[in-house]
Amino acid sequence: MKTILRISAILLCAGAVAGACAEPAASVYKTKCAACHGPMGDASTPAGKALKVPSFTSEAVLKETDANMLAIAMNGKGKMPAWNDKLSADQLRALIAFIHTFQKKPQ
Repeated sequence: MKTILRISAILLCAGAVAGACAEPAASVYKTKCAACHGPMGDASTPAGKALKVPSFTSEAVLKETDANMLAIAMNGKGKMPAWNDKLSADQLRALIAFIHTFQKKPQ
């Protein structure tokens, strides 16, 4: 019985850690990215429209590899600023994974 309780506690903690890891990317996106890219990644904000930011579901963005997206996020591109001095590579990778959630089509 003690073993079952220990395993349950470990699994519960693992789930809490996984949830905590997912939240920071969403929070970082909301504070750092959404002003231009939009809350759903569609670039429908005034800044996104003015800067001609592509939607994360556009053909051009869908063709980008994660490595290219990471390079763009780190170094900037066009009017997008570089984030390598503000966010770690791990944070940027988490943001890219979060961005992919906008790209999934509803079933």
